[in-house]
Amino acid sequence: MKAKFLLLAVLTTLASSPILADECSVTISSNDAMQFDKKAITINKACKKFSVTLKHTGTTAKAAMGHNWVLSKTEEAQAVATDGLSAGIDSNYLKPGDARVIAATKLIGGGETTSVEVPLNKLSKNGNYTFFCSFPGHIALMKGTLTLE
Repeated sequence: MKAKFLLLAVLTTLASSPILADECSVTISSNDAMQFDKKAITINKACKKFSVTLKHTGTTAKAAMGHNWVLSKTEEAQAVATDGLSAGIDSNYLKPGDARVIAATKLIGGGETTSVEVPLNKLSKNGNYTFFCSFPGHIALMKGTLTLE
């Protein structure tokens, strides 16, 4: 009987504890009101990999209200978004081969989901990073910070 209570206590503790794998990924929702549901992401330095899943919870098509998730150094974010305008929708509003882009998802429309793995070897603990949407004009509202701790 004592063993059953001990097992139940262990299982309850495990069920309420965060799973380490969950700390090495994040899901961000975007919507038709040009918003991300997160303004900051922290990556645990113990992660071997880190992935971002972007969900577009709106209903508007990609051509009218598409969203992506782009990561760059903070000081380069606006320039990356500006340079991506001329690249167009077929290039996800990102200049092809832009070395300033650390990671980026494809552009998605309402009801779609996409993911990207962030190359952790391109991040430093003291770095300043910004994630944003590169669809024309969206960076003004759709951006946040990423930190490696």
